[in-house]
Amino acid sequence: DHVWLPIDAKFPLDDYQRLIESEDRADLIVSAELRKSLENRIKSEAKDIHTKYIDVPYTTDFGILFVPIESLYAEILRIPGLFEAIRRDYKVIVTGPTTIQAILNSLHMGFRTLSIQKRSSEVWEVLGVVKKEFGKFGDLLEKTQEKLTQAGKTIEDAVKKTRTIEKKLSKAGDNPLIGDEEVVEKVIETLE
Repeated sequence: DHVWLPIDAKFPLDDYQRLIESEDRADLIVSAELRKSLENRIKSEAKDIHTKYIDVPYTTDFGILFVPIESLYAEILRIPGLFEAIRRDYKVIVTGPTTIQAILNSLHMGFRTLSIQKRSSEVWEVLGVVKKEFGKFGDLLEKTQEKLTQAGKTIEDAVKKTRTIEKKLSKAGDNPLIGDEEVVEKVIETLE
């Protein structure tokens, strides 16, 4: 019936805000710690989506973690290997405001294509059955044509016999020496 796509919006704004403030102060050590904290938080949220919401066959085998701020999404992408690790380990795709629509459109088209492929296999099955039945119908038509040809030949032979009998009868009727009884006997001889 329906297969659900798990999507969860996460707002690790406190972690992100502290990271931005430390970068504004040019505090590299604190910035590195806060970036690591943000990375762990995003991994934790992805794991949470994976364990709570992904339930194949009722859902897709992957989920989407949506972050509502583009700069937060960009920061997640800047952390080396984070995006790929989340996708590989938790089967979760991270999206931001500009990418969510593109991903949903791509998924929509993919599922439509899958549905069409599934339907096309059903159509091919039906066409296979129709082809088989049409072959049987062709065989019946050939047999009917043979019977009709035989019937036509039989009628043609009967017409020829009728003409032969008519000619002999007309000759017998033209002969004044032959009486009615003799005509009947001549016809019987002809027929035999």
